[in-house]
Amino acid sequence: MEEKHNPEFIFIFLILFFLVLILRLFQLQIVQGKTNRFLAENNRIRKILIPAQRGLFFDRHGEPLVQNQPIFHLKSGAEDKKMGREEALTLQAEGKEVEISLRRNYLTGEIFAHLLGYLGEVSLEELKQKKLELEGYRPGSLIGRFGVEMQYEKQLKGRDGGELVEVNTAGEIVRRINKVLPQSGKSFTLAVDRDLQEVAAGEMAGKKGAVIASRPQTGEILVLYSSPSFDPDKVVGAVSDEENLPLLNRVISGIFAPGSTFKIVTSIAGLQEGKISENSLINDPGVIVVNDYRYSNWYFTQYGKTEGEINLIKALARSTDTFFYQLGERLGEEKLISWIKKFHLDQKFGIDLPGESAGFVATPEWKQEIRGESWFLGNTYHLAIGQGDLDLTPLGVNQMTSVIASGGKMCIPRILRVGAENTPYKEDCFDLGINKENIEIVKKGMIGACSAGGTGWPFFDFQIPGLPAGRQVACKTGTAETGDGKTTHAWFTVFAPIDNPEIVLTVLVEKGGEGSYVAAPIAKEILKEYFRE
Repeated sequence: MEEKHNPEFIFIFLILFFLVLILRLFQLQIVQGKTNRFLAENNRIRKILIPAQRGLFFDRHGEPLVQNQPIFHLKSGAEDKKMGREEALTLQAEGKEVEISLRRNYLTGEIFAHLLGYLGEVSLEELKQKKLELEGYRPGSLIGRFGVEMQYEKQLKGRDGGELVEVNTAGEIVRRINKVLPQSGKSFTLAVDRDLQEVAAGEMAGKKGAVIASRPQTGEILVLYSSPSFDPDKVVGAVSDEENLPLLNRVISGIFAPGSTFKIVTSIAGLQEGKISENSLINDPGVIVVNDYRYSNWYFTQYGKTEGEINLIKALARSTDTFFYQLGERLGEEKLISWIKKFHLDQKFGIDLPGESAGFVATPEWKQEIRGESWFLGNTYHLAIGQGDLDLTPLGVNQMTSVIASGGKMCIPRILRVGAENTPYKEDCFDLGINKENIEIVKKGMIGACSAGGTGWPFFDFQIPGLPAGRQVACKTGTAETGDGKTTHAWFTVFAPIDNPEIVLTVLVEKGGEGSYVAAPIAKEILKEYFRE
């Protein structure tokens, strides 16, 4: 039996169908029209990011230390295909959208890691907290995390550009609408010498410690090496190494007992305060007994011998502890501590690197408040020879030596080359008000330390090409007790030439042994490279 259709039902159905269709069109074109047009336009119009070239670093001789390496991407949905330059150019010629990002290539690897630093991605949390989006950062942007990369981030980053293009349904570019070129970041000439840094790194291989070298008249840093170092491209592994702490910049952030290198300050304090003169004699008894405590000299401890009556020049050359115990007693802790502060050893020096630590010196007030102990004569003895509650950075010891090398002034240490066209710094030094005669007396003692009969025996035969024999270098050795009763830090600080010094160099080998045997040979190889020509 044939089914009959109700014409009225069909008519009502058609009316309802067209009514729904009209309502949907009204919603799409009128109610949501603006939004849909925006979405359609954005599907058709795309912005291609053109990353800015990050500023570069060069050593003082113009040798490049970093490069920006372009990486080409072809993005299709969730896929991100990386390719070489030639393939990218071919695809661009075909109208394909190829994006470019930049990778930082550190040409010297671990050798300059603490000085240059590394880059890391900006996190969403940082974008919220620091409002970095207002400065042109976005998720995935790279930012300096360490060293000069962090110190000069704002100048280095540049400003990204971009291009608006129209694409078809296949994602191919059909029209270029507008283009804003990127602005490259600022490049910098550093004061460091790449060749010297490489020698320092080679000599410190397998050791913990630090090497710092500078120009005493300007404060320019020629060498800054902390060992062990790390690979700027593999920072995660360095973070987890809690035993060796490779991310610790021992040059500016590590503090250590300076040992006998500190006798430079004790000597200046004694001369300036009138407690001794160049010709004053103090007897070395080998050991000084105070109540139940014995304070001995290394010469007596190791060989059972004494120096007899000696002046300051010989005491520095021979690093005679008993001489400086007695000089410290004459000064008293108040005067000695005041000269530590005059040398700025309890402060930060203002080097243009993040993470600098100030040195530390205890005072009687600190000792009473923190430890509940009085200040004893033995504390003054220890302080006078760079032991006890005194800790300095290797940078601080180098600054201390620079005061003698420069004739009594101290310069703010600078990683950027002073006076270079692309760096903001000029010489920034100040005088400490030390009598020139007293500077010369201490200098004589330091010359003696690196001459026959002194403690710096590896330098007895050191010769600077083109200069007459003698008066080559002035130095001070240091062997600092670490508190464990077993190990000592090995120190050596030196400047050269004697007349018109060009370089001050300080080497620390952490728990390495004696300064003359361990640190001095490292310094010698670095100075040989410096004076090679």
